[in-house]
This record gives sequence, structure tokens and C-alpha cells, in this order.
Amino acid sequence: MESDKNRISPLELRVRIGGLELKNPVMTASGTFGYGEEFSPFCDLNRLGAVVVKGLSLEPRAGNPLPRIMETPCGMLNAIGLQNIGVRAFIADKMPFLRQFDVAVIANIFGETVDEYRRITEILSGAEGVDGIEVNISCPNVKKGGIAFGANPDVAADVTKKVRAETDLPVIVKLTPNVTDITEIALAVEAAGADAVSLINTLTGMSVDIERRRPHLANITGGLSGPAVKPVALRMVWQVFQSVKIPVIGIGGIATAADALEFLITGARAVEIGTANFTNPAVTMGILDGIEEFMIRHGIGRIDELIGSLKTDPQQRGNEDAGY
Repeated sequence: MESDKNRISPLELRVRIGGLELKNPVMTASGTFGYGEEFSPFCDLNRLGAVVVKGLSLEPRAGNPLPRIMETPCGMLNAIGLQNIGVRAFIADKMPFLRQFDVAVIANIFGETVDEYRRITEILSGAEGVDGIEVNISCPNVKKGGIAFGANPDVAADVTKKVRAETDLPVIVKLTPNVTDITEIALAVEAAGADAVSLINTLTGMSVDIERRRPHLANITGGLSGPAVKPVALRMVWQVFQSVKIPVIGIGGIATAADALEFLITGARAVEIGTANFTNPAVTMGILDGIEEFMIRHGIGRIDELIGSLKTDPQQRGNEDAGY
């Protein structure tokens, strides 16, 4: 696809995530955009605010056995198991392609121990073209009985501190929604040195084949993503935006420009597009176009005028107990 990076827009779409300036707030979500090259025939990488690559581990990882994807109403379950080529192969084999483009590259990382997070960060910090690190703390801590790093504020803070100590790159911590109070985790990683938080990761779910009376996924449970999770993600972004001072990146069920705008208005400084890439590999381009069209239609010249502009009355304070 011919590069569109020199096109001139009257709109100011730039956003700052820690020390990193993005040309616009549209990013890709880890695990749904490969290493960037896979989607380059369908969308102009130069137009994106950032490419967040598939999660990277210290060593190559085969992932879970099949079947590991199941379509659900308004979404999908996945239990891929974070299959990837490993951080060193990513730098050697994938970064040369990404360096050709005028786009920020964010490396998503995960580990089974705190030290693995530290070592991956150390390796990436010396890699040319890596602009930031997104830390996936939804993974099980093998030394703590398999409980996710992101389920405990002290453990989440420890991972963040170790990563922060190893790099000068912006550190984004990706939060799990599978907790009682996500703001508690957000505040903990902010205090530990995170430059931003991204949320949400997938919600844990499952699906059953009633004829066979067996789970559809070989792993039994998987991560639920897609439009079904958007209301939950939007609520959590709103809560975290009100709790922390660092930038918030919204993720969860974003498939249209209207979806993205909801997150921006609610407080997200940028958005990551995930599952929608599977149904429309050019969806990010349409979302970016739609944001620009909305701004022109409403006479908004700067994206900052939209971010966090949600209007509420004092008596409208959210109450999760309200309803039926």
C-alpha cells in the first residue's frame, strides 16, 4: 500500500503517552495484529499512532493445544497461550520490517516470573526502533501458585518497578479486568513508575459443547474479547481515568469510530483496536477516518478537546448496584 504519511491534516491528533508522542490515538492491540507485517497489505502502518506487537516472552513459546479459538455472541474466546517467537527472534527477524515505517512500535511483554519480565525489558531496551514497552500482567505467576501478577497490587507494583528500573522507554502496564477493584491495581502501578496504563485485557470465560458435554476450548477457559466486553471496558476506563494522573489507553470491543470516540470522551488518551482486526483487517483506517470526520463535523480542531470531556451531573455518579 502506498504510504500516506505525508498527507496534511488540519486537525491536531497528536497525543502524548509518557515521553512518547503518537501522531494520533489509534493503536493496535497486542495479539491481534501479529508483528505488523501480516496486516501491512491491508492498512497503511504509517497512518497508525502505534503498532503494539504480539506478546513477547524470553524464549519462544508454542502456546496451547487446539482448539483454542471459539466464536461467541458478539465476540470470541481465545486460549492461544501467548504463542510467539521470543524476544530475541523478534528483534532479529521482525524489527527490520517495522523500522521501514513512520510508526511507533510498542513491544508487549510477559513472563512467568518477575525476573523474566526484567530480562525481557533489558533485551528490548537496547533494540533499535522499539519505542515503548507494554507489560502484560494478566499472566500467571508460577512462583505464587499461578495467581495472575495483575490480581494483587503489591505483585503488580513489583513487576512494574523491575521493568521501570531496566529501561528509559515509556512503560505501559496492561491491566486485567479479572479483579475486584481495577483502580487499586492502577494506583499501585502508577506509584511504582508506570508511564501509562492500558485496559482492559480479556475477561475470563468458557463455552461448552452440549452434545459432547465438553468444553469447546482445549484449555477449558479462555479470554473473552470483542463487542460484548465494551461496556465493561468503558466503565473500567472511566473509573481508572478518575483515579490516576498518568495516561489511560482504552481497549475492549472497539470496532467503529463511534466506539473509539466513546473511550476518548470517557478519558482514554489513546485506544487499541483488537478483535475487530480479525473481521476487517483495515478497520484501523476506518476508525481513524471516522474520528477525523467527527472532529470536522463538530468543529473540534484538537483531539485533546475530546479526551475526558464526558459530561455528568453530580447525582449521576455511577452505582453498580443500580438496576434490576
